[in-house]
Amino acid sequence: MPQTKEHILLAKQVGVPNMVVFLNKQDQVDDEELLQLVELEVRELLSSYEFPGDDVPIISGSALLALEALMGNPNIKRGENQWVDKIYELMDAVDSYIPIPQRQTDLPFLLAIEDVFSITGRGTVATGRVERGTIKVGDTVDIVGLKETRSTTVTGVEMFQKILDDAMAGDNVGLLLRGIQKADIQRGMVLAKPGTITPHTKFVAIVYVLKKEEGGRHSPFFAGYRPQFYMRTTDVTGRVASIMNDKDEESKMVMPGDRVKMVVELIMPVACEQGMRFAIREGGKTVGAGVIQSIIE
Repeated sequence: MPQTKEHILLAKQVGVPNMVVFLNKQDQVDDEELLQLVELEVRELLSSYEFPGDDVPIISGSALLALEALMGNPNIKRGENQWVDKIYELMDAVDSYIPIPQRQTDLPFLLAIEDVFSITGRGTVATGRVERGTIKVGDTVDIVGLKETRSTTVTGVEMFQKILDDAMAGDNVGLLLRGIQKADIQRGMVLAKPGTITPHTKFVAIVYVLKKEEGGRHSPFFAGYRPQFYMRTTDVTGRVASIMNDKDEESKMVMPGDRVKMVVELIMPVACEQGMRFAIREGGKTVGAGVIQSIIE
């Protein structure tokens, strides 16, 4: 299960503190012992990445059959369909095991744009999750990253087709922006309180390079390596300008499994800041995970 391993590793690297596991496609498995074997393997995998593998709730079911049942009868109640019951069981586990996160409402507003829509007669809407802070109708925000920074005013806030006066950290919202065309903004930019974040192309980062067994590279890489850097909702090509070991001595190459310091140069300016985490990918797979230590330019 290489993809599962990659997801668990990424969750660990970006600081996900808790998780619940859903084993999908249970309807395709006739052997109960095989299902137990898969669960055991997942628990061992979780433990190997320092998650409490023995305690993490693991629920098996079939998302497809649950969806088909609900499409046939949206009013299905508990106990009426085994596959829908599995989804109820999953959400019960989430409610009981996952603690309610602390919303960072006291920090300056920031939302990473996930998608952009043009609504006839209203204007352009940027969607995404509010990472921190609060936003309300009438607030001015900066559009930062990928292009030149510009300011606009939020003229509408909407969440799940409900019009709101404001939104806070953790909410997935759509923000209607005054005077902005769809071509002006794109996924990967951020909306932020004016002056609180700036775009950069060069920084120092601490990076862990995945081993072959973790789904990473089979071979070392050298200064000049040009992978994709995934930062919030954007991915941009970057160049590893230099590599340093834990003694801040310049190193010529990085082996899978190494933890190193490197200077990264991006081909486009991205809204980033000290302490921000990112993933490094190459050829459709994750090869490393890092955190920005300091901004250079």
